[in-house]
Amino acid sequence: MLEDNGAVRPAATVILLRPATGGGEGAHAEPGMEVLLMRRVPSMGFAPGAFVFPGGGVDARDADGDLPWTGPDPKSWAAKLGTDVPMARALVCAAVRETFEETGVLLASEPERAEEKLLTLDTTTEDWEQDRLGLIDRTRSFTEVLSERGLVLRSEWLRAWSRWITPEGQKRRYDTFFFVAELPPGQNPRDVGGEADLSQWSDPAVVGEEWFAGRMPMLAPTVATCVELEQARTLEGVWSTERDIVPIEPEMREIDGRLWAVLPSGTSFPLPENVSVS
Repeated sequence: MLEDNGAVRPAATVILLRPATGGGEGAHAEPGMEVLLMRRVPSMGFAPGAFVFPGGGVDARDADGDLPWTGPDPKSWAAKLGTDVPMARALVCAAVRETFEETGVLLASEPERAEEKLLTLDTTTEDWEQDRLGLIDRTRSFTEVLSERGLVLRSEWLRAWSRWITPEGQKRRYDTFFFVAELPPGQNPRDVGGEADLSQWSDPAVVGEEWFAGRMPMLAPTVATCVELEQARTLEGVWSTERDIVPIEPEMREIDGRLWAVLPSGTSFPLPENVSVS
């Protein structure tokens, strides 16, 4: 990641989804979905102990114009995200790279299989693990990893969902772009990144209840996103939802001795007492 210099840093996160394993109720019910949530280790400097989606800060090399790529090009992504082309390329790359670093799930394939829906990419082997570790310690670039393996980043597997900016006054601030993606066939997330001590698939309809009861500490963007996923109901509903990507910057207010994140819409979320965002 880029060095922390007190400025608002660009970041990307992926809301990884899969069909619900239990299915819907009734013979003709639509199958629901589950979302991957990871609990950050207590030693993390940002949101320790909180459940989050995989993701992280943009690295300078994420803007590499030689990155092998299919789907909407960086210019199309720039129009959707409201950024310039280099930043759009970097955000999409960071989303895919960080997801691979933290979960082992890779949103890429061989170019000749770009039109296939059913494919399996095994990233659990020792050579893949060396590549993943090389990305983490920055001895390898994502362009090198994909190019040497003859793979392409599948930008069509991503959909822009939202954009959240850490409130003013926080020690570490991020301008984070949220993307949704469906778990590729044959791949499964693994606890490999070191930044999380627990990962789990959760029904978005249950997440809000668990958060309200204090059993799943989360920051406002995570809770709000799970509520939106619940409203979409299915994977098909998520992909058909029209999204305008506009910056959302909560305001931090202390109410009755507790810190709340208040959104521009007026919706407010109390921050978990055991989670510090400073």
